[in-house]
Amino acid sequence: MGHSNPRPAVGANKDRKRVGRGQGSGHGTTSTRGSNGAGSRSGNKYRAGFEGGQMPLARRLPKFGFHSPHRTEYQILNVEALELCVANGRLPLGQTITPDTLWEAGLINRQGMPVKILGNGELTQKLSVQAHKISKSAIEKIEKAGGTAQQLLSEAKK
Repeated sequence: MGHSNPRPAVGANKDRKRVGRGQGSGHGTTSTRGSNGAGSRSGNKYRAGFEGGQMPLARRLPKFGFHSPHRTEYQILNVEALELCVANGRLPLGQTITPDTLWEAGLINRQGMPVKILGNGELTQKLSVQAHKISKSAIEKIEKAGGTAQQLLSEAKK
């Protein structure tokens, strides 16, 4: 063997298991399924989390907490992101910033989901912002910079 005819290392390639080809193959009769139980029968599909009749882990662990099915999830945006995008030219200066303009600028991922503006960071640009929710600190920073902040009625749920 030389560089012109390389081969894989010994034991690197194994023959695939061919089941149901007679006793001489070592995988005959039960075809590696064992003798009894659901796994030996055709059409068997264990559901996810099934532990052979043992109490499943999901039922052994304690349950806690509560998630309201009626909660409203918001897309979060900080005033520092608004400042950055206005400075980069992704958001128009002097025009009202709405959830639609935020979506077009790529600041939020889902168009129909309500938007909440938070007050993290500094704002120097005069902006007119409309969002479904605006935190008190964000309103203070927007108005301190000479802009206006207006909350929209939240028509979208989730």
